[in-house]
Amino acid sequence: MAVKEKKKRHWLSHLSFGTVSLVLSALLLLAYLSVVVDPAKAWFFTLFGLLYPLVLPLTVCLFIWALIRRSHMRGLLFLVLLPSLIFAGRYVQFRRHEPAAEPSLKVVSYNVGLFAHGPSGSDRLVLADSVSRWLCAQKADIICLQEFHLPLNVSMDNWLRKHFPGYKAEYYILTGENGHFGNVTLSRRPVKEKGKIDFEKSTNLSLWTDMHLDSSTVRIYNCHFESYNISLSNLVKKDGAMEETEQKMRRSITERPKQVAEVLRGVDNAPVRSIVLGDFNDNPLSYTYYRLLRGRHDTFVKAGKGFGATYRSLWPLLRIDYILYPKDLEAVSYTVPKVKYSDHYPIIATYYETGRDSR
Repeated sequence: MAVKEKKKRHWLSHLSFGTVSLVLSALLLLAYLSVVVDPAKAWFFTLFGLLYPLVLPLTVCLFIWALIRRSHMRGLLFLVLLPSLIFAGRYVQFRRHEPAAEPSLKVVSYNVGLFAHGPSGSDRLVLADSVSRWLCAQKADIICLQEFHLPLNVSMDNWLRKHFPGYKAEYYILTGENGHFGNVTLSRRPVKEKGKIDFEKSTNLSLWTDMHLDSSTVRIYNCHFESYNISLSNLVKKDGAMEETEQKMRRSITERPKQVAEVLRGVDNAPVRSIVLGDFNDNPLSYTYYRLLRGRHDTFVKAGKGFGATYRSLWPLLRIDYILYPKDLEAVSYTVPKVKYSDHYPIIATYYETGRDSR
């Protein structure tokens, strides 16, 4: 009986190990597919991409255990892990980047979270003052802000002129009963043209600005794509929260591809090459990211080190803020300072011009 019981446990162990291996392999494959499946047609594929930072380390651990056990599942696990040799680098970088030249351009992108993430009870304008001082200390050539907010009784022009001396400010702000809200682009470089791309049925937008560099002109797309607008606390406290959360996720996931298409139409028709940056509200294994990446480089992949995550609450799982640059620039450095003024971390990048024609 003891031998029979032992064989039964051994058989069950193999079965459960094989089942877990198949489930994780399937989740990885679906995550890879999320970069090519349009969420407007199958919105749930985006969820598999979001799970990737959790599924990948679990699959790696399972693969190591399969090698130790000499399990017949090790071949399958090895095959499904192979694409991650490419995809994992979108989340974490280990190599040291050696710049070929001194940078001539410094760019900062920062979702400032409406200046609403200071200590409990703190005034938004006080936090806005702290953020502006920190940003000015970076001495960047270009600063792009998303979810910028000021009260109704504060003049945008006067506030920006006072807090960012030496910068020319371009902004598009929606004014409502709760204040001024929108995107702001600040530049110490000469500005030639400017405009905006409105997204249908959304308060989100993309602000574009043509700026003169040392030897050419570049168009900066300061983007804020559709947010999830999900409150984690409501999932526990509020009746019907699950249904509401699903509706919000579905809307956000299906709207972003349309907004990306609007920006890409602008990029394709622009007379100069473009840097596309901002809060994309999507992870690096997503349809949004890969559409915007075509013809451009990801600064983190080229010049970053460590985890690239930019969303504070779920660090190091979520990288949703990006700077994608054209091929006639070369990335020198990329950092994500862990300052706690917002629910996002800022990203800082430096570049030099190579002279290659990217158009």
